[in-house]
Amino acid sequence: MGERVTRPISLDELASEPLVHHYGDYFAPPGLTNWLGVAQMDNDLVAVRAISFPPYSMGDATTARAYIGGRLANSYGGPVTFTWRADRVVREAQLGDLRVRTTTVMVPGRMALAIDIAVTNDTDQQVDVPVEIVFGSHLTHALRPWDNALNPAEYDNVAEQVAEFTAIRFTAQHSPAVTVQGIDREGTATASRASTQLTIPAGATDRVGVVIAVGADAAEASATFAAVAADVPRAISDSETVWQAEIDAMFVPGNDKHGGSLPVLETSNEALRRIYYMGAVGVLYMRRDSPASVIGRTYDTLMPRYWAGVTFLWDYYLSTRVHALLEPDVMRHHLEHWIANDAHTGYGTEWLTGKTFGAWYSVNDLALTRMIHDYVAWNGAEDWLEKPVDADTSAKPVLDHLEHFATNFRSKLQPHGLADYGGIDNLLECVSSYIHAVPSFNAGNVWCLRALAAIFEQRGDKARATDLRDEATALAAKVNELYVEGGYWNVRHPDGREVPVKHCLDFFHTVFAMAEEMPSKQRDEMVAFFVDELQTPLWMHALAPSDPDAVFSVRPDHQWNGAYPAWPPESARALFMLGRDDIAAPWLQGLAASLNQGPPGQAHFAEDAMPPDGRGARKATAEVPWINDWATSSSGAWTGTVIDGVFGVSVAPGGEVSATPRLALVDPDARLRDLVIRGQRYDVDAAGAHPAASG
Repeated sequence: MGERVTRPISLDELASEPLVHHYGDYFAPPGLTNWLGVAQMDNDLVAVRAISFPPYSMGDATTARAYIGGRLANSYGGPVTFTWRADRVVREAQLGDLRVRTTTVMVPGRMALAIDIAVTNDTDQQVDVPVEIVFGSHLTHALRPWDNALNPAEYDNVAEQVAEFTAIRFTAQHSPAVTVQGIDREGTATASRASTQLTIPAGATDRVGVVIAVGADAAEASATFAAVAADVPRAISDSETVWQAEIDAMFVPGNDKHGGSLPVLETSNEALRRIYYMGAVGVLYMRRDSPASVIGRTYDTLMPRYWAGVTFLWDYYLSTRVHALLEPDVMRHHLEHWIANDAHTGYGTEWLTGKTFGAWYSVNDLALTRMIHDYVAWNGAEDWLEKPVDADTSAKPVLDHLEHFATNFRSKLQPHGLADYGGIDNLLECVSSYIHAVPSFNAGNVWCLRALAAIFEQRGDKARATDLRDEATALAAKVNELYVEGGYWNVRHPDGREVPVKHCLDFFHTVFAMAEEMPSKQRDEMVAFFVDELQTPLWMHALAPSDPDAVFSVRPDHQWNGAYPAWPPESARALFMLGRDDIAAPWLQGLAASLNQGPPGQAHFAEDAMPPDGRGARKATAEVPWINDWATSSSGAWTGTVIDGVFGVSVAPGGEVSATPRLALVDPDARLRDLVIRGQRYDVDAAGAHPAASG
């Protein structure tokens, strides 16, 4: 442990470690956002790809490939060092006698990117350095549901030189969309290239800026290009200022940027600090404030390559603690939208039209029940339960919808007494054996019944609460029939067959939902199984490598070779709940090291499946067959595990705040400061939760 830190996090503290990669390496290059859109760096010194500002998108097109000193930058053969920070990505490489550093930002408040290219002459004499940038575009304007994993594109944009800039204008032929791309100094331009020459004295540095601007027409795109190209260094410094202010505001009660706030973590445990703050900033990274959103402020699930403009209920739910504290108004609005747009018909909703998309996810009832419960409990919003919300052409109070979600499993009950949660597309998608009556969501139903019972009891209906609790107890016994001695679980198929599946989902869901129903021997076996077959020093396996289905898929989010980013913090929380701080606390060190590449990705590889990237478990890429994006909104699960697991904070439906901290092996002096629950500020430390010293 280091020195005790009592302030929020800085941009530099959250920066990735320098990630060194050659052309062709297996590498997930970092992404950026300005809350209007996203882009990803290519594995390249300058180039970017997958630019989108919904409803504008370039698909997966790559642009701004650079020739420096007369040859393609990648052809020099050396590595490029990538350093992500929330506001920028810095890339550095040695190209012969030239040292090149590029800084890329998404320009605050504009549909634009800026790349500053600084070239240093390491020789003892002046040199002339030609710089040529090759541009491309597949831009489209698609004001329709983006209900496909791949972002839309047009592949026949017309390119032409722009007379007033050293730039090229690309015009879409089938929609109102234009991008102007070029450099910020005098030079020459053709229909695809912009070039200039730098004259650099010995030991000196010169620069050129690249600007990519998007608009509905040529006038809008040109105006944006001109504004940014007039001062690219200013765009970069503005990005730093804006991002630090946004991060600071997340931890200030009553701030003017979010509807709520998160507590400040005071600790000398650097791993705990990184986990807590990176989880929070990872959620901030998914925020979208697009004027095109019919939902208003929203949170995308993935970035920057897949499913732009959409929110999966599953991922939003995994960050429920962050949403309930930081953005309660936005959370309530989303919940009302999901209630009104039948959450049993899709993965979630997209924000260009507000419609649902995809197949039904089996988690949705549990997700909605927990999110409604958490929003109400942590914000004191009991009156909202009485609000009528339209669904299926009839308005019912939110409480009625909550009861429907919490008990909807009854419609799926099979003769054996458990709910059938469907096939592979409704569950994990890449684990073929994890289908039908699965322990995880059946255990989730136990939690839902008890959460609903607590709400009814708080409202004075003790008889109904008793009935629900009795039902939960009986259901927990049915779930436990699936337990396999040795620490894992069976799933039950419609024909009655029980198939063992060694998946982490059953570990942390059953612990969260019904740990009190588990004999101590069962708990010990489950922990031993987790340690022996799922846990790795830096990450974990979602599916045990010994499982027969480990040959079915190579997707690392749910298979043997890695794990989805919420599974490690959810598993750590389960360990804390079981009192196994001796396992969870030291594991936090390795998990924190795996947040060395920016916000957690849609999957990281277990280090025994693929070597680490730097000090941490390597992020998977969006390429086939891995198809996992660079970042995901469920990163809030890391912050939630610190609040709920390490500090043990809970809020009863009536508003009683309690905490059972597990700090002894983490940091006995750690504290959450200014945790705002129901308008009251609390501090939480080893002694529990108590009114905050600050007011």
